[in-house]
Order: sequence, then C-alpha cells, then structure tokens
Amino acid sequence: MTTSDADVAKSSDLINWLVTRGLEGVEKEELLEEYCNRLVDLGVPLMRFHAAQSTLHPVYGGTGYSWYHGKGGEYQKFEYSEQPSEQWRASPLFAVLNEGLSVVHERLVDQNQPSRFPLLNELREHGATEYYATGVSFNVPTHNQPKDAEEAVSGVLLSWTSNAPEGFKDSDLALINTALPHLGLALKSANNERISKDLMRVYLGRDAGRRVLSGEIRRGSLQQIDAVIWNFDLEGFTSLSENLPGNALIEMLNEYLAAVIDVVHQCGGSILKFMGDGLMAMFDVGEIDADARAAMMAVAELQKRMADLNAQRTDDGLPVSNYTLALHAGEILYGNIGSENRLDFTVIGPTVNQTARIAGMHRSLGQRILISDDVARAAQPCASELVSVGRYMLRGVAEPKELFTVYRSEEQCGFKDPN
Repeated sequence: MTTSDADVAKSSDLINWLVTRGLEGVEKEELLEEYCNRLVDLGVPLMRFHAAQSTLHPVYGGTGYSWYHGKGGEYQKFEYSEQPSEQWRASPLFAVLNEGLSVVHERLVDQNQPSRFPLLNELREHGATEYYATGVSFNVPTHNQPKDAEEAVSGVLLSWTSNAPEGFKDSDLALINTALPHLGLALKSANNERISKDLMRVYLGRDAGRRVLSGEIRRGSLQQIDAVIWNFDLEGFTSLSENLPGNALIEMLNEYLAAVIDVVHQCGGSILKFMGDGLMAMFDVGEIDADARAAMMAVAELQKRMADLNAQRTDDGLPVSNYTLALHAGEILYGNIGSENRLDFTVIGPTVNQTARIAGMHRSLGQRILISDDVARAAQPCASELVSVGRYMLRGVAEPKELFTVYRSEEQCGFKDPN
C-alpha cells in the first residue's frame, strides 16, 4: 500500500466513524474525546484540541471543549454577554470569525517575534510547535447574503495544536480537513439534541420536557397519577406593578420566582406553569405520602428562603412582597391538551380545581399558607406541625374540606431529598 493509499484509508476510517457516532446521537463531550484519541491513534501529533460553539440557552451564550494529550477533555460553559470579553476578542478563533479568515495557521517554532495572539505565545511556552484553527458553518450564506460574523453564528470553531518537533505533516492537516465536514455534522447533531433538551426543560419544566422529548406528544395523551399540587402567588404585586418601573418590576418578579423554583426543584417537585405573578407546581416523587412530605419540606424551605430574600431586599432599599401558598393532594390527569397546532403539557382534574378554590380562601381566613386535610393526612409525621383553621365548603365541591396552616415548620418531615 502506497503512502497515498494509507492516507485515503485513514480518512475513510475517520469519516465512517464520525458518521456512525453522529447517527448514534453520542454526547458532544464523548464524541470529541474519542475524536482526539482517534487522531492520535492515526498518527497525528496532537497536543491540544479546542472546539467552541454557540448555543441557545437562557444563561449561556456558548460552550467550549478543551482536550490535552494525556489529560483528557474538559467541557466549559460561557455566560451570555452583550459584549465579547477581551480574552475572546484576542483569541485566534475570534479572528477566524470576524476577520474573514478561513484559517489561522502559525508555525510557532519558526517565529522570532511573539504572535499577536496571547494564547499562541502561552502555548509555545508549554512546548507547542504548530497551531491550526478553522471553522465549520451550519449556515450556508447565499452570494447576496454573506455571513455576518458579528451576529450569532450557527457553527463550530475548532483548533488543533501540535508539540511535535516539526509540527503537523501535510498529511495530518489533510486528514483533519477531509474529515472536517463530517465532524461538523456530528457536532451539529449533538448540539441540536442538547439545545432541544435544554429548551424543553426551561420552557416546559424538567419532567414535562423529558416526557415530550420521549414521544408523549399526542393530543389527549394523559396519564392518571396521584400528586400534590402547589399554588404559589405573590401578595400585593398588582399595586406594586402600578408604582414600579417596568425593568424593576421584572427584576423583582424574577428574583422571587427564581427562589420559589429553586425550592421546588430542590425538594423533588416540578414547575407546571407560571400564572402572572404566581406559579403552579407538582410533587410526584413516589407514593402520595412521599409526595406530601416532599411538598411539606418545600413549604418549610420556602418560608426560610422568602424571609431571607425579603430581609436582603429591605437592606438594599428595594420593595418587598409577601406570598400565599395553597396545597392539595389527589388524583390528577397529566398530559397534552389543546389543538393539533397548539398543545400544552399540563394537569387537569378536580384536584387542580380544588387547589384553586383553596387558594381563594387566603384572604377570608387571614392565613398565608393553606393545606388541605388530604395533604395533612398523607404528610405524617408532619401533621403535628400543622393546626386546623376549620372545615369549609368549597365552591363546586360536595363535601367539606378541613384546612390547615403551618404552626411550626419541620425541614425534613421524614423525607429524603431525591436529588
């Protein structure tokens, strides 16, 4: 076999492997770890590899993956920023993106002067001899609509660094470039799957997002479960909204809701939907007694968290709000309702309606937290921490309901955090 035949065989082997792993839907980190190891096995003197990719996420604007020979890889997340950081602006990958360069290619051992890129000077100090960077765009701009590098870019930027005395051979770079579109396609597949999971979790909730991605997408596909429903609402928010500037109001709402969401997730619950200045959550961690204890543990944590948050906002001279919370337990229908063109993954049924009725009793009873007798019974031994506020007929409910409020909170209530 000639050298040329050997190079063709290497390229074919790497391409077939990338296509196979891409079709299998392998995670991005695993794909890149294996890719780097395969390059080394194919004789490429790889010291370092880096991949940077934009993403759709409410917090992070991009992700990175850095691999070093003998150390393995590390996955990184970069917070979203309106302006690029100075470190990013000074990087060779930023130059590929913004200077119309197809590649940045420098022989570090041949340079008497420092590189204009601080990263390359640092790599040379650690023994690097050659650096090669390029990108793969997932957009195909037309002749009259060129890619605007200053805008959010759909694609991946990549770099390879060698520490071999002579750096990369021409055949090494030929192998990298021949397989590059296939690597880009495999990364696009992995990134799209991760974005789908992230957005589903953020917009639908952890459990609902997982269910939708697993195929529960048919209208009317409902599951009957026993769970505890939480109705949380901020007090006095309407009057605050009339006196606060829009930005301050949103910041305040986000701060309170973030605290509540963190408590619900910490105690094993799921956020079902936002309702103006409130939200509905569900606790479905096992049997109904475990659900009730998880919900009660969340009540105790919420009391502490809200008290701390209000104290901090008061110290900062910011407006504060109190809250109301209603809990009820029972059978619910959990799944898809709506039309063929617009579905909502939510909960319906008498338990949900009764929770709303209980929430409507806060003002007349003068209690911030109201808990149904169903939750109180199921939450044993937490029942000793509750006090009855009486039996009441709820609108649309045939039998009277005894309601309780919290007398003294107990953090654990016999429930172990599933996380």
